[in-house]
Amino acid sequence: MSLAEFRGLLASGRKLRIKFGADVTASFLHIGHAVNLFMMREMQERGHLVQFLLGDFTTRLGDPTGRSGARVPPSREAIERDAEAFIRQVGRVLITDDPEVFEVRRNSEWWDSFALGDFLGLAGGVTAGKLLSRDMFRARMESGGEVRADEMLYPLLQGWDSVVLKSDLTIVGSDQLFNESMGRLFQERSGQRPQVVITTRITPGLDGVRKQSKTLGNFIALGDDARAMFGKAMSLPDALARDWLEVYTTVPMEEIEALCGPRAAARDAGRSGPSEPPPPSDPRAAKLALARALAARWHGSEAAAAEQEWFEATFSRREFPEDAPLVRAAPGEWRVLDLVALAAPGQSRSELRRLIAAGAVAIDCTVATAPDQLVELRYGAELRLKAGKRRFVRLVAEP
Repeated sequence: MSLAEFRGLLASGRKLRIKFGADVTASFLHIGHAVNLFMMREMQERGHLVQFLLGDFTTRLGDPTGRSGARVPPSREAIERDAEAFIRQVGRVLITDDPEVFEVRRNSEWWDSFALGDFLGLAGGVTAGKLLSRDMFRARMESGGEVRADEMLYPLLQGWDSVVLKSDLTIVGSDQLFNESMGRLFQERSGQRPQVVITTRITPGLDGVRKQSKTLGNFIALGDDARAMFGKAMSLPDALARDWLEVYTTVPMEEIEALCGPRAAARDAGRSGPSEPPPPSDPRAAKLALARALAARWHGSEAAAAEQEWFEATFSRREFPEDAPLVRAAPGEWRVLDLVALAAPGQSRSELRRLIAAGAVAIDCTVATAPDQLVELRYGAELRLKAGKRRFVRLVAEP
């Protein structure tokens, strides 16, 4: 795999088949996926075909990452429902209404009827040592963990997908390089030209530790509204502002360097071994630029400007947002816990108790001190409740 191979593909004049595979383990895509989608959109505009491969068969096998050996695979119905949500979301970037440049495939088309003998023949051509050389497997074994048999076989399934699709090119995160290299191996053995694999940089998620995932809740989803995108970006650890600006926005590099300093400064920071770049000299300015750029990319510049004003009014000037949702309740004395439950119906009582205990609940700017503290809600009056960092509600008494 090389830049020369990719240039050769582009110069061939052929209509290229671009494999875009996704297991349906959740109903959402996040901005990490979008990095690859934008590259594929450019290829579509050049007339090339994106083959959106839904891994409905491989999804049913279970989690191939080792995070949860006991995870219950989703049903076929759930997979199909989430697959439709996937297609709607990729449509925010890709051209999905032109069969000349977009088609949907499912790997159950071939794996549901794949003969066991044929699969054993496929597996017999790859050594256990080759499969166990994968970085994630090696690291797990070195730390005393185990590697399941289905995890070892997963790269074979993903690799054979490339043969069936006759893939010329795939654009994936660097964590998928091993699996897609298996695709090259099988394609060569099948007499096909091996696909070119382009890998894109993976950044830590909002927690600053692991890549974005639904399980960890450390992601910005493509379906997030402008306010959620803006607020989540502002919660990013300072040291990641530069990486996120580079990977997830179209902010020019000279502007990024003006905010964060030249990239060389990160390499010469005096640390030994791999290191993260130092935080920008003005982290807040860098993260504001990031949040504004993300909101503008997905929701337009006007929405981004409005969300920046809302954010600064709410968190810098400590103003209560006038557009906070209105919740109606019966007049009378209420326990703080019950009022917070009205404001946050999706959270458990134990979670709400922890919020109150942490001093994260305030009513009319007064911090609540106990779940059983009584608050009077008078007819016609309004209470302004803040729960946690970002939940604001106006409580109005009505009979």
